[in-house]
Amino acid sequence: MAWTQKTTEISRQRGAITLRSLLLLFTSGLLLLVLIAAASVSFDRFRDYMSNQLQGHARDGATAIGLSLSNAIDGRDPVASASLIDAVFDSGRYLSVVYMNNQGEDVAGRETSLREVDVPDWFVALADLPLPAGEAEVVRGWSQLGKVRVVSHPGRAYEDLWAVTVRMVAGSALIGGLGLVGLFWMVTRLMRPLSAVEKQARALGKRDFRRRVNLTSTRELNQVTLAMNQMADDLGRLFEGQAKLIQHLRKVNNEDSLTGLASRRAFEQRLKVEVESEERAAPGVLFTLQLEEFAEYNQSYGREEADRLLIRVADALEAFVRRHGDSFAGRMTGAGFAVFLPGVSRADGVIWCRQLVEELDGIYSEMSAPMDVSVHAGIAQAAENRTVRDLISAADEALRQVQAEQGSTCHAADLDRPEHHDSEEWRSIIEEAIARERLSLWLQPMVRASDDQVLFHQVFSRIKTVDGWIKAGAFVPMAERFGMIPDIDRWVLVRSLTLLRLQPEASLAMSLGMGSVASETFRQELLERLSAAGKERCRLQIGISEQAIHHHRTAVGLLVRALNRLKVPVLVDRFGVGGVPFSYLRNLRFQALRIDNSFVHDIDTHDDNRFYLESVTTIAKSRGVRVYVTGVETASEYSTLQGIGIDGAMGYHLGRPFEAVDSGQAP
Repeated sequence: MAWTQKTTEISRQRGAITLRSLLLLFTSGLLLLVLIAAASVSFDRFRDYMSNQLQGHARDGATAIGLSLSNAIDGRDPVASASLIDAVFDSGRYLSVVYMNNQGEDVAGRETSLREVDVPDWFVALADLPLPAGEAEVVRGWSQLGKVRVVSHPGRAYEDLWAVTVRMVAGSALIGGLGLVGLFWMVTRLMRPLSAVEKQARALGKRDFRRRVNLTSTRELNQVTLAMNQMADDLGRLFEGQAKLIQHLRKVNNEDSLTGLASRRAFEQRLKVEVESEERAAPGVLFTLQLEEFAEYNQSYGREEADRLLIRVADALEAFVRRHGDSFAGRMTGAGFAVFLPGVSRADGVIWCRQLVEELDGIYSEMSAPMDVSVHAGIAQAAENRTVRDLISAADEALRQVQAEQGSTCHAADLDRPEHHDSEEWRSIIEEAIARERLSLWLQPMVRASDDQVLFHQVFSRIKTVDGWIKAGAFVPMAERFGMIPDIDRWVLVRSLTLLRLQPEASLAMSLGMGSVASETFRQELLERLSAAGKERCRLQIGISEQAIHHHRTAVGLLVRALNRLKVPVLVDRFGVGGVPFSYLRNLRFQALRIDNSFVHDIDTHDDNRFYLESVTTIAKSRGVRVYVTGVETASEYSTLQGIGIDGAMGYHLGRPFEAVDSGQAP
């Protein structure tokens, strides 16, 4: 309903007359009325003048003929009178010349009708000059012989009046045209600031507060431009303040204040989603790491050096996490850390954990020399029906076992549990799935929070094996490590565009892997395919994870701006876990945010996450950005999210994924 009203309003605005057109129309109409009035007055006065001239001419002609008949010619002689009248009439300046006796009988005379004149007939009818008659007496001595009646011919008067009218209209049109041209130039020049203000207002609507209006015009318009510039500055500062508030809330709720890693509470919350959530649960391994003898190091070198050590260790963990897609790290205790790698087998986890321990041992030993220090790690594998508490306990137990050994090393728990695929098996599975197209497109609905109507469907891939379907959450992290994610995203893009072409009413959203965003080749191919897709590209939302925004700022900026030019909606995926300042929304035009599952899981009992999500929703909506959430698995979670005011939600509670088939199953 709201969309319909908005469309109607826009249509009305498009049909409304512009201010410049209104000013020009009013002024030109007023000028036209003035010119018409002036021309009418001039025409009437000249017409009256010509009528007076005709009347004087007729009177003079009658007097001259009367005198001639009275003195030069004997007016009693009809033949002589007729000769005189013929001579006068043949001059062509009279319509009628009649000599009548005292009884009113015609003695002599000539008459003719109004001859054709060189003016349009409609003008003759419009002017309609009166034909006054001039009269004079004819006398002989003291006797009155009769009188002469003369009517002047108006032909020349019509021609003169027509010539004057043409020149007057032409002059008025020339003056009016020059006046309108001058008025158009002046109004256009005066209205230029308004056009600039309109562009500035549109930029403000897109959260671009950098545009300024520097044009000058009238005093009133200058005041408007100054006010708009001030408003842009104020909104920019307001946005900066809101962005800093969001960043502060994120740090308070999710980050360790010293290292910038996830806090223990945030790490366990996100780990809970990865391990216990039905939607995201996938194999993976957990590392718990401990810097041994840290208390002695702190006492010997002081707090500042201890903090510097922890920061260097955190930087090494961040670098390790970046090399392993979808993995994350957190600080658990003073010198204790944890890392979770989704989709990784125990065997691969042991190899990577040893490499990490060696790297951390090098940092620790370098900064603590000549002290004898070590780094220990415990490894536990996530498995079905294993809770977060069980997983952390198993990793801690493995850590305690290795702490009894000398030197830096790691130990894996749960050796009796069945192994998952190792890295080589994963590589083989993914390569074969891509080469033989054993991937399948799956859809999951995103519903509108206000009425549970489907807004669009999220698309993702699954791999079909003899043992069943493998979720994207299990193989995508491995595909990221092997550099295969662009091939998978390319396959999903092609199938999604095909589905949109087959389903004209469908709307889809797909998320790009970090490797795809970083690949210039993939970005170029993505834009080319979307450009060639036609109108259906506008029904495909492209999701870019916040981690990708954090690690590939330049590439993301180029991609988002190119997608904006193609009118392809762009959303921030997995919002809240990338550690990116919220201010990036000021410089990049995203249409929506999709909150990460870790903030949604158990939100009905998690006050901090609920407050954070309320703040994000309020600020995002004030910027015209929609807010979606994923991972909704209970009615209580959904009810809480509806109260917050989100735009849409997705999760197993609202709709499970289903396979998109070629038979035309409507998504």
